[in-house]
Amino acid sequence: MAEEAKWFVVHTYSGYENKVKANIEKSVDNRGMQDLIQAVEVPLEDVIEEKNGEKKTVKRKVFPGYVVIKMVMTDESWYVVRNTRGVTGFVGPGSKPVPLSDEEVERMGVETVRAADLDVAVGDHVMVKSGPLEGFSGVIEEIQTERRKLIVKVSMFGRETPVEVDYNQVEHID
Repeated sequence: MAEEAKWFVVHTYSGYENKVKANIEKSVDNRGMQDLIQAVEVPLEDVIEEKNGEKKTVKRKVFPGYVVIKMVMTDESWYVVRNTRGVTGFVGPGSKPVPLSDEEVERMGVETVRAADLDVAVGDHVMVKSGPLEGFSGVIEEIQTERRKLIVKVSMFGRETPVEVDYNQVEHID
């Protein structure tokens, strides 16, 4: 029964995101469910705000009213999350929880999926497998590990053009 944990999105009362995170984590500890509910996140982003002429970096919720949870969906884990104070339900059609895809998880910035399996180096040939440049191939000029981006020189309209693509948009070709 080694089912893989997936990321799910839970809707909460606005302003309750951190309380919900804390309450779920407490329930998990009390019930010893760390194997079923593995992570609870409130995605944050750095935003520069200007007050009285001073710029300050503050953390702001990327998705107010939502918490993302990495869990193995069982009756018990569903029950614990669903009955946490402040949770209004799972996101999905007809209250059926739908897990996020790897691409959605990466775009949300909650987890870097497949970080190590992109085995490429500057000078390697890659094929773009998704996005507006799908089908183009090119040579890696730069790898931006922190941003999970590649600068790839592709031949477009008869000239070499550097383009930026995500790790998950390319595959290595020989």
